[in-house]
Amino acid sequence: MEFALNEEKKLNIKRIFEQQKLNQEFVKAESVSKRKQKLKKLRETIEKYEVEVTDALQKDLRKPPFESLIWEVYLMYGEIEYALKQLDEWTQQHSVPSDFLKMMNSSSVIYEPRGVCLVIGPWNFPFQLAIGPLISAIAAGNCAIVKPPSMAPATSGIIAKIVSEAFNENEVAVIEGDSSVATELLSLNFDHIFFTGSPSVGKIVMGAAAKHLTSVTLELGGKSPTIIDKGANLKKAAAKISWGKFANSGQTCVAPDYVFVHEEEVDKFIQLIKQSIEDKYFKNGSINKVDYCKMINDRNFERVKKLYDEAVDKGAKVAYGGTFEKDDCTVHPTILTDIPADAEIMREEIFGPILPVITYKNLYEVTNHINNNDKPLAFYIFSRNNNNIKNIISKTTSGGVCVNDVVIHYTNPNLPFGGVNTSGIGSSHGFNGFKAFSHERAIMKQSVVGDLNNMVYPPYEGTMKEITRVVYKKFV
Repeated sequence: MEFALNEEKKLNIKRIFEQQKLNQEFVKAESVSKRKQKLKKLRETIEKYEVEVTDALQKDLRKPPFESLIWEVYLMYGEIEYALKQLDEWTQQHSVPSDFLKMMNSSSVIYEPRGVCLVIGPWNFPFQLAIGPLISAIAAGNCAIVKPPSMAPATSGIIAKIVSEAFNENEVAVIEGDSSVATELLSLNFDHIFFTGSPSVGKIVMGAAAKHLTSVTLELGGKSPTIIDKGANLKKAAAKISWGKFANSGQTCVAPDYVFVHEEEVDKFIQLIKQSIEDKYFKNGSINKVDYCKMINDRNFERVKKLYDEAVDKGAKVAYGGTFEKDDCTVHPTILTDIPADAEIMREEIFGPILPVITYKNLYEVTNHINNNDKPLAFYIFSRNNNNIKNIISKTTSGGVCVNDVVIHYTNPNLPFGGVNTSGIGSSHGFNGFKAFSHERAIMKQSVVGDLNNMVYPPYEGTMKEITRVVYKKFV
């Protein structure tokens, strides 16, 4: 559904933004207890509309209610509860040491709100990827405007309903609409922007932010590789990869994008993952659409099919799947082998239920391939060999690493979640999310009794200056 950005809508966006700008000082001055109240209110309101949330996700993506609860709703409850438990500690003034010449002063760091923040959410996990950053923004004491994805209109609507019931719009507001609304919002002088989406749009967001020197957190994506080391537990690897890759119909930024399997074990792995796919997503020989998502829309269905067709035309072999149902945007779980290196599917993030399987002889050629491409958001290693695990991690770079599993590192609020370079800037979740929406403010308080700083004031001649130079060099 597209929204026309008329003059009335522009004025409304500006009105809400200016209201929040005026209100940010009052919100900043609120107690930690008040922030906790807001987080609790958000949770209560989500719980009130929990069924409507899962219904909306089913309309937009055909997400099974159980999957929506686990991936989209309960994760948000966890984020809120974690913030409630940790917020007192996060907001304390933290003392830091001083050097030799500053022995008579005190130094500390406080985390203060950035101000008015913009959260732009994506369509693949439209609820949790809009609400998650909002939780961090509230915990850090900010005002916020949330722009949910227009490509998931039902979910966008329920997010707007929840936020409008839980907050005054001069503190937190949702503004729905298409890319023209996002463009209008990006023209405003926000204090921080949190964007989740593709690298190409991330560049647009960063360019708009640069005009105001606005800080950004960009959660992007990329081609997250998976390595199955020779001798790894293939059955467990197949079970985990078939879940992480094909859940949400592959429309997951941390989904395994492609898999390296040793040439001596590839046939066995393909048989195991075929069986795992059928156990999870098929019933009586047919795809079980009750438990399997669709592509978000016709455009993305056609995009994935084009990647598939181009790879097959260039010689890729279909080891499994390859069925496309255009009438309801369903792409069956698919495995490709023998993919030419110049196929577009090996260059572009697939973001769909197609898994390229690539064989290798030694781990050097695997790490070399990964290092010759953009740095991924996630990296998965299946191995029983600790030395190999350490070597692979030390020789590569990625936003995060998960060993002998996939995706689940995302769920630990104690871990920073974010990419590097083309896969993202900054990190989120837990304290890292709180910090993303905070300014780390340095505070130094000099003693009124005396200090040693005058030892470095001019004039610079004399015995005391030589003593100062020697002592300072030793203790600094």
